Amino acid sequence: MAQRSGRLDAFVEDKRVNAGLAWILVGFLLVVVVVSLLRADFLWAIFAGFVFALAVIPPISYRNAEAMLPWEVLLLAALPVLGRALATLALTTRASTYLSVAALALIVAVELHVFTPVRMTHWFAILFVVTATIATAGVWAVIEWLSDVYLGTAFIESERLLMWDFVYATAVGIVAGIVFELYFRRVAPPRTRLPDDVQERIE
Repeated sequence: MAQRSGRLDAFVEDKRVNAGLAWILVGFLLVVVVVSLLRADFLWAIFAGFVFALAVIPPISYRNAEAMLPWEVLLLAALPVLGRALATLALTTRASTYLSVAALALIVAVELHVFTPVRMTHWFAILFVVTATIATAGVWAVIEWLSDVYLGTAFIESERLLMWDFVYATAVGIVAGIVFELYFRRVAPPRTRLPDDVQERIE
C-alpha cells in the first residue's frame, strides 16, 4: 500500500506529467472556443477563452512550457464545459454554470498562490475563493444580461432565478474554497511541480 501511495505521489508531483496533462486540457479548451464560435454560442466561447487565457499566462510570463497550473484545477474548469456541451436538461446546464464560475475563482486563487509571493492564511484562502466565486457570478450575470439584450438570448429568465443562481454559486464556492485549502495547499502543493528556475524566480 505504501509503495502504491508513493507511486501516486510521484505521478501527481511530476513536473512533466503535470505540464503534459495541463497542455492537453488547454488544447481541449481551445477546441471548445472554436466549436462554440462556429455554433454561435458566444457566452461559452468567452468562458472557455478566458480559462484558456488564464492557463497560458504562467508559461508565457516565465517563458517555460512546464510552468503550468496543476492539471487538476484545469480539469475542474474543463468538466463543466464538457458537461454543458452534453447537457440535455436545463438543470444540468445551470449546474454546469455554477461549477464553471467556481472553477474560474479556483484558477485565480491557485495562480495567486503558486505564481506570486502572496500567502494566505487558512481561513482567508477559503474566504477568498468564496468571494471570488460570488464576484465571478456577478460578472457572469452581467455578460448573460448583455447577451440577452444584444444577441436575443434568454439566459436570465427571471430575477428570482437569478438570485437563486447567486445562492447556488455561493454554495459551490464554499466547496471550491475547501478543495483549495485541503488539496492544493496541503495534500498536493502545486509549487512542487514547477521547474526549479521558475520556483527561484517566484521566491
